[in-house]
Amino acid sequence: MENFYIITNYTKDEDYEITMRIKACIEAHGKQCMLCEKGDYENMHADAIPKNIDCALVIGGDGTFIQASRKLYAREIPMLGINMGTLGYLTEVEVQNVESAIDQLVEGNYTIENRMMLYGSVENRVRDVAMNDIVLTRSGSLKILHFKLYVNGQFLISYQADGLIISTPTGSTAYNLSAGGPIVEPTASLLVVTPICPHALNSSSIILSDMDEVVIEIGARREMWSDEAALAFDGADIAQLRTGDRVHIKKAWETAKIVKLSKISFIETLRDKMKGN
Repeated sequence: MENFYIITNYTKDEDYEITMRIKACIEAHGKQCMLCEKGDYENMHADAIPKNIDCALVIGGDGTFIQASRKLYAREIPMLGINMGTLGYLTEVEVQNVESAIDQLVEGNYTIENRMMLYGSVENRVRDVAMNDIVLTRSGSLKILHFKLYVNGQFLISYQADGLIISTPTGSTAYNLSAGGPIVEPTASLLVVTPICPHALNSSSIILSDMDEVVIEIGARREMWSDEAALAFDGADIAQLRTGDRVHIKKAWETAKIVKLSKISFIETLRDKMKGN
C-alpha cells in the first residue's frame, strides 16, 4: 500500500492529535497520506476521494466506520478502523497501537475481509445501502405495526411488532443481538430477519439465503386504517413510510472491505467483548 486516506470523526479527535500522529507515521515510511476535510466525514462523497487511494484509515468508533463504509462501498476501498469508541467490533486497532499497525500495513502483513452489505429501496422514493442493518420501526405512535414478509415473491409470515430488523452477518452483533437475534460469523453471506418486541409467542428470527430478495409491506391493523413507520439504514437516513408501502431488500453486489491485522479469531473477539454479559 502506497497511498492512504484518513477519515476522522472530529468529535472523537477534536484537536486532530491522533490524526496527525497517524499521518506523520505513514509519511515517515515514505508513503502518501491525505486527510478528509475536518467536519466533512458525515457528508463525504466517494467521488471526492482521489482515485489512487489504496487504503482508508477510519478514526472513531464502529458508528464512524459504518458511516464510512456506506460512503465508500461503490469504490470498494479497503478500510482499517482506529478505535476511539467503546466496543470496537469493527475498529480493531487501539490508539496506543497505531504505529505498529502502520508498520504492518506497509510491510503487507494484513488480510482483507469482504463483508456483505444490503440494498434497500421503496418504489422510486428511497434507495440506500447498509452495512449492519435495515430497520423498520413505528413512527410517531406507541401502537404496534403490522408487517407482511415476502421472500422471492412468496408470502412467508406476518408480524405484529414494534419493528423489524433485516441484518447482515456483520450487523448480527448490533441491534439484531439486542432484539434477541442470533450472532453470525461476520464473513458469512446471508440475511437475518428479527422482529422487535413481537406480540406473539413465536418470536424467532428467520435466516435467509443471500440470494433471496425480501419484501416487507406495511400492513393495516384494521380495515381503512393507515399507520406510519420509519425506515432506517444503519440507524441513519431515515425515511417515513405508510400503510401499503413496500420495502425491497437484497444483498448488494459490492462488499465492504475490512483490513484485518490481528490473527485473533472472531470467536476470541466475541468472547472478550461479551465478558461479564
